[in-house]
Amino acid sequence: MGAKMEEKTLIENGNVIDGTGSNIKKESILIEKSNILATGREADELGSGNDVRKVDASGKTVMPGLIDSHCHITFDEPSSNDELFFHRREGLAAIVAAWNVRKVLLAGVTGFLDADSLYETGIDLRDAINSGYVEGPRMSTGGNALLTSVGGTAGRLIPDDGLRGYAKVVHNNDEISEEVRKQIKHGVDWIKVHVTGLVPNQKEVGEISVWSYEELKLVCDIAHDLGVQVVGHCRNAKSVTDSVRAGMDMILHATYMDDEAIDLVCSNKTPLVPTFTFQANLADYGEAVGASKEYREIFRKEIEDNCEILQKVHKSGVPLLCGTESGFSLTPYGEWHYRELEVFANDIGMTNLETIVCATKNGAMALQKEGEVGTLEKDMLADILVVDGDPLEDITVLGDKSKLEYIFLGGKEIDQTIQPSQVNPVSGWRLSPYSNNILTQEVSKEKI
Repeated sequence: MGAKMEEKTLIENGNVIDGTGSNIKKESILIEKSNILATGREADELGSGNDVRKVDASGKTVMPGLIDSHCHITFDEPSSNDELFFHRREGLAAIVAAWNVRKVLLAGVTGFLDADSLYETGIDLRDAINSGYVEGPRMSTGGNALLTSVGGTAGRLIPDDGLRGYAKVVHNNDEISEEVRKQIKHGVDWIKVHVTGLVPNQKEVGEISVWSYEELKLVCDIAHDLGVQVVGHCRNAKSVTDSVRAGMDMILHATYMDDEAIDLVCSNKTPLVPTFTFQANLADYGEAVGASKEYREIFRKEIEDNCEILQKVHKSGVPLLCGTESGFSLTPYGEWHYRELEVFANDIGMTNLETIVCATKNGAMALQKEGEVGTLEKDMLADILVVDGDPLEDITVLGDKSKLEYIFLGGKEIDQTIQPSQVNPVSGWRLSPYSNNILTQEVSKEKI
């Protein structure tokens, strides 16, 4: 594979952001095999021998690898729900995901959570990465997202029964119990519940709750009894309140919270993954991909309407994690994994140092590896970036792959000279519309 490993490597003379929230400091990091053996003066002393590889990080930033806590590695960048649900097949989805996962690693992401995957292929990809068949970041995964027959965000594309793409529809307590137990038997790290969804003629802002509190508690009780955590897609106040009360371990989005939801989240310190990258990209760059001004303003407003709420919970000590929903046409793999840090700084009002904690130390919660990854401390796994720039001055430097001087994953240096080549999508994999407009006679005259 594209990784090189030394017995000991000393990264010296670098400006270290250790991921704990401590101020930047100039010190050394000594790697032995997969872990950090020592930091600071102890690292210099133990790494003084001729048998130690030296990496001179003078003028560079040394920091933990990024953790993307909301990624869809099996989707392969669809431009619509139609493409996602009707143009993907199981075997090829797994192969393409294994191809794409290296793009994520080369963007400085050393860990990610894929909470729901097409056909449960995330389980196989995680195991292939762990076994060395595929080179990629550390990965935690869910199986199929649990939905009620009301659906999720894809409307009538979700069937009333059964499985479609990443979505498994369940109707009653027996089906909920059976599906949760089945996914755990298959090896998921997380159970994901699509707690909210969209319906025609909707009156509420955001999405509506499509699960009852009792159903959510059943999911959480069964999963927790079997040692597995639960994450929920929640885009309204009631869904957040019910999910936290039911015992959910992490919330994706958590938008439009009211005072009750905020109080519960703050008292329980429930980790939140706002995932504004998709909205920010559409709002800021949507014109470049043909999105209407009205559509762009809707997504900008979702960020604006929720930033003050997220500021409040952040200041109360609620862990916020950085997730980008990479895997759609607006969030392609390897391109925007830094973007959530920029949104946290510009819109939520965090310092750049605080955003880095969200993307490193806090991200370890999504990997279920707290105390193992996410910070540059003694005995931690050596997932390390050496960056030619200062993200405390400009957080967007983390989006410039040419500035990633070194990427270490578990003490192994990733060979960045091996880049994914261009490929041609398999026939039928992408949407192939007849046209982008309806050819009325009036439209035909416009082209004359």
